[in-house]
Amino acid sequence: MKDKTIDYVLRSTWQAVTRMYNEEAQKFDSTMATGFTLLSVDPEHGSPSTTLGPRMGMEATSLSRILKNMETKGLIYRTPNPEDGRGVIIRLTPLGKEKRDISREVVLRFNDMVRSQVSERDLQGFYNVSQTIHELITEKKIYQNKD
Repeated sequence: MKDKTIDYVLRSTWQAVTRMYNEEAQKFDSTMATGFTLLSVDPEHGSPSTTLGPRMGMEATSLSRILKNMETKGLIYRTPNPEDGRGVIIRLTPLGKEKRDISREVVLRFNDMVRSQVSERDLQGFYNVSQTIHELITEKKIYQNKD
């Protein structure tokens, strides 16, 4: 294709962001996926494991692997869910809370840098376009049959 497509720009930008976050996370013996998970767990009350996957847009298998790794590293622990005897609550250890704070700072630094370089109008346009794309995908409008 001669012109860049929307999905190409999205994919290549996301790959650059992922690479950047992973390089930064590596300095703290972590990964982007671990940081994202730490940020998704409620630091005070924990989070039901069943809500984490959908909140993060991840499949259960991938999330299970990440959680097991995080548990091995002493970042999280599991407690029974008092509202659902079959489920568990994922809670952060003190080390997990420390690493969560680091992840939060990294994300905020990224956001501050982008905000310093992009006008509020352009940023709002980016959010609007992203929301529209998300809705088109979620509502399965892109590849509907036109019978």
